[in-house]
Amino acid sequence: MTLPPKGYQRAPEPGNPARSEAWALLEAARQLNKSKDGPIDDFRTALRANWRLWTLFQANLVDAECKLPDLVRGNLLGLANFIDKTTVELLVERDAKKIETLVNINRQISEGLLEGMRAKRDEASPQAPPANPSQSIRQTA
Repeated sequence: MTLPPKGYQRAPEPGNPARSEAWALLEAARQLNKSKDGPIDDFRTALRANWRLWTLFQANLVDAECKLPDLVRGNLLGLANFIDKTTVELLVERDAKKIETLVNINRQISEGLLEGMRAKRDEASPQAPPANPSQSIRQTA
């Protein structure tokens, strides 16, 4: 069993990049949310951690070997630019609405990653027959 990094409640199992990214986004959102009304140093630490995470995403998105479709890549880069701009603004002045925006972005992107994993898993596993054939949507005569 792997211990989570210092300051984190739990860490994902290694070997699944999408799950790790989703975890990192949720953890950054949790830290931002937890520190939004606390000491300014704690808030800025959480904000910078979130910024570093998004900087890593940006680096991967501009890599020539990024396999994401151009449209998705462009959308995520635009979002990362928004996060850069908002982070700089928040380093100057704490604003509850902007913090909530960053938290929500992280949560939504995380959910998208997890949903994509679920969809791939469902495609890969054969569907089991209905437990009760009379409850099937498409009944045969």
